[in-house]
Amino acid sequence: MRIQIKEILKIFIAFCLVTSCKYRKADWVVFNANVYTVNDSFEKVTAFAIKDGKFISVGGDEIVSLYPNALKFDAKGLPIYPGFIDAHCHFFNLGLSLGQVDLRGTKSIEEIEKRLQSYSQNNQFDIIIGRGWDQNLWKNKVFPNNDFLNRLFPDKLVLLRRIDGHALLVNDLVIKKAEINSKTRVSGGSILIENNKPSGILIDNAMDLAMNILPSKSSKIISKALIDAQTKAFENGLTTVDDAGLNKRTIMIIDSLQKKGDLKIRVYAMISNTRDNLNYFLDRGIIEQEKLTVRSVKAYLDGALGSRGALLKKPYSDDNKNKGITITTKEELFELAKKLSSKGFQLNTHAIGDKANEIVLDVYNYILKDIEDPRWRVEHAQVVDEFDIQKFNSKIIPSVQPTHATSDMNWADDRLGSSRLKRAYSYKNLLDWSGKIALGTDFPVEKVNPLLTFYSAVARKDIEGNPSEGFLKENALTRTEALKGMTIWAAYSNFEDSFKGSIEIGKFADFVILTKDIMEMPEEEITKVDVVATIVNGSIVFQKFD
Repeated sequence: MRIQIKEILKIFIAFCLVTSCKYRKADWVVFNANVYTVNDSFEKVTAFAIKDGKFISVGGDEIVSLYPNALKFDAKGLPIYPGFIDAHCHFFNLGLSLGQVDLRGTKSIEEIEKRLQSYSQNNQFDIIIGRGWDQNLWKNKVFPNNDFLNRLFPDKLVLLRRIDGHALLVNDLVIKKAEINSKTRVSGGSILIENNKPSGILIDNAMDLAMNILPSKSSKIISKALIDAQTKAFENGLTTVDDAGLNKRTIMIIDSLQKKGDLKIRVYAMISNTRDNLNYFLDRGIIEQEKLTVRSVKAYLDGALGSRGALLKKPYSDDNKNKGITITTKEELFELAKKLSSKGFQLNTHAIGDKANEIVLDVYNYILKDIEDPRWRVEHAQVVDEFDIQKFNSKIIPSVQPTHATSDMNWADDRLGSSRLKRAYSYKNLLDWSGKIALGTDFPVEKVNPLLTFYSAVARKDIEGNPSEGFLKENALTRTEALKGMTIWAAYSNFEDSFKGSIEIGKFADFVILTKDIMEMPEEEITKVDVVATIVNGSIVFQKFD
């Protein structure tokens, strides 16, 4: 069957070269399929027809006879879903990370050393950039200092991001070039000090001091990163990615690559909250193109739980002098919210701690009280007080990443304590109050695979099946809710549900074919499902063969 997809694609392209496709009533018809339309009634069908990149007929196998000249694809009963949408990721950063040192899963400093040495031997660069270390996986679970980096690489700049992207480990050469010392202070960030000097750990806004010493990226490097990220996304069945924080230059390059046909994936670009970005895009207004939407701004209220930067109402259970970091003050968020609401732009705010969520929800509800359909989003909504969760409503959408729950579960209790933990990763409760929930991965923090998003949302277990009873299982989503969160509800959160997110007449023909039906199969087998093909605009952009 998988070979048949490849052959159909070849025949389809050849046929269109000989006979103009515009004279045919349909370009191709898919039949004998197990199709989840994800329409309002969550209807299942067996066939659909495509013309000019859109669905023109959806229903039973009788569709085959309606379009005798169309190419026919017998799906052999395989499951088909709307193209998966990652509602919160870092698409561009994923592309960049593919050329950097991968430190995910390292269990010790010694293991990090081995990976860095191997990378350095195979890449003769003056700068070493890596990502993925997580001290919570180590025996002592404490932040490292940079002694080992200074020993290994005294003459190279070394910058290693923590798994969540909210802390950076750098060597002394970086500290010297960035002119950082024990007296340096940064609003919305912190510099850890040991023995009266910087230890090498920079948290949240303090990371900018180090990153700013790096040379700016060329258009060629940016373009390659975007194309590389697209390959990974298509392999995993993604047809739309919501990139949570892009600057003007990268967005312009995305636009250029899409117009040339090199970038086929759809991008919902959240503008990074900087003065230059805001001035440029707010003056020009909302951009809505076939594959690029620019109508939202990404703001950070606080940091991350793993690096103790999430803003809490009470101190951390494992650090009783620390309540986290405020990156954007309530006053600053209020002013930004007023500006965006006057321009019709969406505000998507990163809020992880319960205090951060309280601030965001209070500002949102005040600003949005007279706005009919704003669809503003709270990104992560990770720890929400019982009183504050009631402030979610149809105007405010929780945008969450289910794999965070299963990645954090082994240490979240240490940070929050059992009482607060019960109010964390509350996806079912958030859905009940908002009516819709958007699901993403936050890759490259987590793996790109949206099927792991689905599995974590439903099973509340990690890939090994732990814990057997599920982590805070009372907040699991149903399979129907999880699929909607990755398709139609994610599209809704992007103001794009009228033309994507479901398999319906008039919508873009974006869909994914899987090896097995994730809606019916045993829960423990979901992580073993593969993508057979990914289709965007009626064109196959990825296909996998045995």
